[in-house]
Amino acid sequence: MDHASCSGQQDPRRSLMTILVIGATGRVGRHVVEQLVTRDASVRVLTRDPAKAAFPAGVDVAKGDLLDIDSLRAAFVGVRTLFLLNAVTGDEFTQAIVTLNVAREAGVDRVVYLSVFEADRAVNVPHFAVKSGAERMLEAMNFGATILRPAYFIDNEAMVKDVILQHGVYPMPIGGKGVAMVDARDIAEVAAIELIRRDRAPDKLPIETINVVGPETLTGEDVAAIWSDVLGRPIAYGGDDPSGFEQNMATFMPRWMAYEMRLMAERYVSDGMIPETSDRERLANMLGRPLHDYRETAVRLASA
Repeated sequence: MDHASCSGQQDPRRSLMTILVIGATGRVGRHVVEQLVTRDASVRVLTRDPAKAAFPAGVDVAKGDLLDIDSLRAAFVGVRTLFLLNAVTGDEFTQAIVTLNVAREAGVDRVVYLSVFEADRAVNVPHFAVKSGAERMLEAMNFGATILRPAYFIDNEAMVKDVILQHGVYPMPIGGKGVAMVDARDIAEVAAIELIRRDRAPDKLPIETINVVGPETLTGEDVAAIWSDVLGRPIAYGGDDPSGFEQNMATFMPRWMAYEMRLMAERYVSDGMIPETSDRERLANMLGRPLHDYRETAVRLASA
């Protein structure tokens, strides 16, 4: 039964058009909202602090929190399709489970969920294991969903830019296997394409999983070489030992989160994030353009 068409006094045709974006203020989410607006979608965002949320005109901003059930239920009124991006928090799994339950209760069964590359394999990394659990929930509860599994975000390099520029070291212990780093703009555009496809389909579509990767699989040495070239001076790779990385992260994030980041880095070193060739072809075909590469971000961060 589709409950979306009987949500209060709204025009049912209008109610079926709304896409709810959760996680709209972060690196990926902001781009998702912009991409949806350019595609003439009706968009609502859920945010804790609407005053700080500078979204494009026409975006409906709902105030709320994923653990505030009343505000979450209100946000789902008139929604047919959900984009779910859970921030890395101590209660991320609870937030994901609650949100998907409230979505189902509201009659929403069209979802694009932001997971992570090889979520089902890296189960010792807490925020990867959470996403694997949410993927299982989407399947078990019979949602129509696109599960996006992005690799490491190139945009995260903004956090280590100062170390690179001031100390001549690339400090992320990503190892020698290779990581197919991806630009947040590419993740967001793929998400928007899938949200529109599912929202406008006459019926719920089957579950699909898409690996969202960048155009190159880069090792720590490769990344240091790109920075050396961009800056015109030698940049060294800081090596594979994650202990210094954990200590550095702990200076600006909670200790438990810094430890999570260490576990994630150990996963990069042991396994990398290595896509199939078909992953890149699929993405380029979806986007109708080449994927953004690492150098582009390095040049932007260096010039900023």
